[in-house]
Amino acid sequence: SALVLVVLVPALAFATDPRVKIETSKGTIVLELYPEKAPKTVANFLEYVRTGHYFGTTFHRVIPGFMIQGGHFQSDFQMPPTLPPIPNEAANKLKNLRGTIAMARTGDPNSATDQFFINLKNNDFLDYRNDTADGIGYCVFGKVVEGMDVVDAIAKVPTGSGGPFPKDVPRPPVVIKGATLLEAK
Repeated sequence: SALVLVVLVPALAFATDPRVKIETSKGTIVLELYPEKAPKTVANFLEYVRTGHYFGTTFHRVIPGFMIQGGHFQSDFQMPPTLPPIPNEAANKLKNLRGTIAMARTGDPNSATDQFFINLKNNDFLDYRNDTADGIGYCVFGKVVEGMDVVDAIAKVPTGSGGPFPKDVPRPPVVIKGATLLEAK
């Protein structure tokens, strides 16, 4: 009889860094995520992807020359429920460079839930400097590997007021039609 070797692999172990396809009303963006550098952040993001949370949400804050932010508000500014906030993993040495994805948060460093942003340029002032409230920064957990032209197109959409926001809201809305985990090749 043959010997069968069973290897138990943790649920979030990937042979290669996981990739997520985000389909928007402006085109498709593919992200590569870094679970080794930001394990809690990647697990949180992938749970939102797995449950279909991002479907119908928008990029609700677009600032050319800075970043595009989305993942929470729907086009009518309804807010789906979120998971509990996650700890800030910005001390992971990943930088807020053009094309990286990071978690949005409030002034509380450990308040990130579902909102993320994609950097349109190198935003080193968002990087981790120290453990103070001003220095903790914003956690980068991946980067755009396909569709940076789509990110740049989103940045060019005219903006104005909308819902609770006095400015920076794309008009017409840029909607996330879906987010799916891609199978490893």
